[in-house]
Amino acid sequence: MSWSIVIAALWVLVATGTALLPMRRQYVPGVTLLLVAPVLILWLGYDFGWGWGVAAFIGFASMFRNPLRYLFARARGQRPEIPK
Repeated sequence: MSWSIVIAALWVLVATGTALLPMRRQYVPGVTLLLVAPVLILWLGYDFGWGWGVAAFIGFASMFRNPLRYLFARARGQRPEIPK
């Protein structure tokens, strides 16, 4: 088994565990997962082809849709509301 698959599976488990935390405790692990994801997606794409890399990106975008919306809104100069 490829190391990229093992690390990706661990990433998914950590992301699921992070989602179960209260909102105020999700920030640090969520940002860490958000920063690690592009490297992991590129690694999966390198090992298994661009199709699997695209599939991994779609899964990532689905799991992190709200943080990504927040970052895009901040990049456009808006002040989105942060849930409590």
